[in-house]
Amino acid sequence: MLNGMLSPNQIKVQQKVRNFVKEHIKPYAREWDAIGDIPDSAVKAWRDTGLFCLVAPKEVGGPELDTLSATIVLEELGYGCLGTATAFGANNLCSYPVLLAGTPEQKQKHFAPLLEGEFGAFALTEPCAGSDAGAVATTAVRDGAEYVLNGTKCYITEGGLAATFIIIASTDRSKGTKGLSAFIVERGRSGFSVGKVEDKMGIRASNTVELVLKNVRIPAWHMIGKEGEGMKLAMSTLDSGRLMVAAQAVGAARAALDESIEFVKKRIDNGKPLASQQSVAFKIADMATVIEAGRQLVHQGARLKDAHQPYSKHAAMTKLFCTDMAMQVARDAMDIMGAYGYTKDSYVEKIWRDSRILSIYEGTNEIQRVVISGSLLR
Repeated sequence: MLNGMLSPNQIKVQQKVRNFVKEHIKPYAREWDAIGDIPDSAVKAWRDTGLFCLVAPKEVGGPELDTLSATIVLEELGYGCLGTATAFGANNLCSYPVLLAGTPEQKQKHFAPLLEGEFGAFALTEPCAGSDAGAVATTAVRDGAEYVLNGTKCYITEGGLAATFIIIASTDRSKGTKGLSAFIVERGRSGFSVGKVEDKMGIRASNTVELVLKNVRIPAWHMIGKEGEGMKLAMSTLDSGRLMVAAQAVGAARAALDESIEFVKKRIDNGKPLASQQSVAFKIADMATVIEAGRQLVHQGARLKDAHQPYSKHAAMTKLFCTDMAMQVARDAMDIMGAYGYTKDSYVEKIWRDSRILSIYEGTNEIQRVVISGSLLR
């Protein structure tokens, strides 16, 4: 990996997370995949790094990492285990709306539990509102000094464990996406409950659940920004999240490449290491090339964001390329390993299962193409 464009502090963060992954994630990732959970001891160890919420601002006691540093962290976590990276990345995703439009009081309210080691969750998706966010049916009705929320959210990462949530709800159904608003909702509010816990094919270490809101009352000041700004905040959140998903994809692909290299160096075929076959060596070369291309897309997107330049199209292109790339690299690794790559004895099998979700969540890759083409053809 090229470090020439990274600052000394970014390299320090990278090495810190790399060491953490080597000690606390990689040796246990298969076990966590099997049980569908991350043990409290591992979560505590991650809390102790001071990186439990990468984007928490310094004004509330957070590390306030720049975007490039955050992508470096997510790549390393993705290298260790995509499920764990998804879980640990939840606190960043749910924080973007508050960073974008939150008041000082809201920032304190939102970040306090995260900096104490609790999880947060971002809740946009519903049973009938995936790619079509305008179909959000959860409502928030003003009642004096409160809003009353009713509805169901699904596929919410860390929703079963989170202490605080960002809920996107409609304050005016007649306005579609322009009627959506964003709210801070704490766990423990009357009428707020966790429904179905999803049994997933991949990223099993992360918690994914349904949320049910029945006449949940919250103070009116828990609205982030103004009524009708929820869609704008959600889309800006997903722009940032797409860079992080792409970074995880680079990490997972890197892990698949390393597994492949180790395998072909040890595997003997017709009396020679498999690595000596040109067809295999060329496939390894191609895998390494697309991984580096993906990393540079991620880093460029991060630099655009940190420079306060437009980056929505670039984030969409980056997620599209990197998530498809991770799946292809995992598939190539499985092809190189043959039947062994398909068994549970091979870590590549887990990478392949985990990588499949990357082109689906935080905006399917079809949606990325809508964003990219819309930007080019308008």
